[in-house]
Amino acid sequence: MIRNIDFKICFSVIFLLTIFVGLFQSWGLALSILNLCLISGIMSMGVNIQWGFAGLINFGVMGFLAIGGLATVLVSVPPVYEAWAAGGVGILISGLFLAFIIFTIFFINKKLKKYKYKSYLVFFIIIISIPLLKFISGPSISKIESINAATSGFLGGANLPIIFSWFVGAILSAMVAFVVGKVCLGLRSDYLAISTLLVSGIIITIVKHEEWLSRGVKNVIGLKRPVPYEVDLQKSELFIKIIEFINFSKLSKNFDPEVNANLLNQLVISSSGVFVKFCFTIIFLSIVLIILYLSEKALNSPWGRMMRAIRDNEEAAKAMGKNVVKQHLFIFMLGSAIIGFAGAMLVTYDGLFTPSSYQPLRYTFLIWVMVLLGGTGNNYGAILGGFVVWFIWIQSAPFASVVINFTTNHLDDTSLIKEHLFNSVPYFRYLMMGCGLLLVMRYRPEGLLPEKVIKN
Repeated sequence: MIRNIDFKICFSVIFLLTIFVGLFQSWGLALSILNLCLISGIMSMGVNIQWGFAGLINFGVMGFLAIGGLATVLVSVPPVYEAWAAGGVGILISGLFLAFIIFTIFFINKKLKKYKYKSYLVFFIIIISIPLLKFISGPSISKIESINAATSGFLGGANLPIIFSWFVGAILSAMVAFVVGKVCLGLRSDYLAISTLLVSGIIITIVKHEEWLSRGVKNVIGLKRPVPYEVDLQKSELFIKIIEFINFSKLSKNFDPEVNANLLNQLVISSSGVFVKFCFTIIFLSIVLIILYLSEKALNSPWGRMMRAIRDNEEAAKAMGKNVVKQHLFIFMLGSAIIGFAGAMLVTYDGLFTPSSYQPLRYTFLIWVMVLLGGTGNNYGAILGGFVVWFIWIQSAPFASVVINFTTNHLDDTSLIKEHLFNSVPYFRYLMMGCGLLLVMRYRPEGLLPEKVIKN
């Protein structure tokens, strides 16, 4: 009963805060925060599946988010035919060579398990393959990156609807997680955390510097979106008539046609942005509900009970005949797929792919804070943590500005103290985030919504 009350109170507060932002700031900002909270909720659910269900520490969240973001480029961007003609064949040959190397390594690991020098053989193959791969792909990469370097300089994508990239991002993330899991899941938990963090760094480095694939730090802008564009809405007669009907009372107060026309134009421009964000909200909310439903079904299924048993007592699960390594690999892939899915959603919402924006603080540790603050092992807690942390992250600066302005109102504008406090506003988010986490860890160490104990 208490948990049910906690659930209602927490999400009611989040709902009211979103309404207050809409009323006192703007509805566009409120919907923007809500959309990012929904995406953050999906990210934290992916981490929660790995950590809360199986006890796997994945500090490579940023890398899987970047894979999802890269998928939007590979799927939705039109292909650059000149680049494909210049070096496409060389890239395809390099891809086949890389696939052959990966297959060879897996074959050696599987067939030569008892071979004394197996590790040395794998290491030798990897060392030899790196210069060979560079030799094969180097000329093609140079040709591709020289094709209209200012506007393209990469191969482009498949020119498909961007919503397909969300699923492609999940698949690519799961494939990378399979390779990483095969190598790292046998390690102890602290080594697993370090390994996944290093793998994440490798992925980000590739995305930043392989311009033929992602344009690197030049960024990819103007990505497709699954909702209308503001410019198209502003030209739509139907949309203009709807806005005119909704704001009839405002427009009827003025009798000057020119003033009314300017007011209507401003209302259409502002409303178009709000409508686009609202469309994103509907899509993102639907995705959150679907993933939440499937996660809850999995958690309450025999498989979910088995995963919690493995998490709580791995040795006992092994004694019962459970393949712990196989189950860990599966759930590691599943959580990474959800994270990659969220990464593609985030880039779609932003409308651009910027590899340099992937920073560990924002895209790894902040997401872990969401999981820990919301409550590990609880999907609702993971979503709540995403909402709470991201809301504080966005609104801490405006809140700090109001507080500083109120407390220093008696000081002159030239006061050094007042100037210093206002210059420090961007850093108040770290203070508020740290204080909030400390309070939760002190009074609710299991999170705002702790894991439910299921009694059979």
